[in-house]
Amino acid sequence: MTRIDFYSNAESRLQTVCQLVAKANARRIPVALFSPDPELASTADRLLWTFQAISFVPHCRSRQPIAGETPVLIVPSAEESPHDELLVNLSPECPPGFARFKRLIEVVGREDADRESARLRWRHYKERGYEIHHVDLEKLS
Repeated sequence: MTRIDFYSNAESRLQTVCQLVAKANARRIPVALFSPDPELASTADRLLWTFQAISFVPHCRSRQPIAGETPVLIVPSAEESPHDELLVNLSPECPPGFARFKRLIEVVGREDADRESARLRWRHYKERGYEIHHVDLEKLS
């Protein structure tokens, strides 16, 4: 069964996503970054190249020719990921097909709308029997 991790109270949701993706990449864990929103996918794409001053996270979109050999893919649907290790959700909705992944990461910002959509996703996973792990980023600071 998929392990689900919620990271809440992220000061910058996308910055936190990039940090978590970079960590997974450093551990050689393939990542699918789920974003059905093209604008959000473009923002994440740019940020993965620039969020660290002296390095970057190698990544591409799932439909690019080098996708098969790239460790981090930005995918508009979970089905487009060639692996099933780690799915990171950028959508306010539960990603369709998430259950085929070993792990799902949800990052929740401090905005009310983000928190509300996260509560709905949490409830969705919980009602289906998934074990949910929670990290409050505010308490780690």
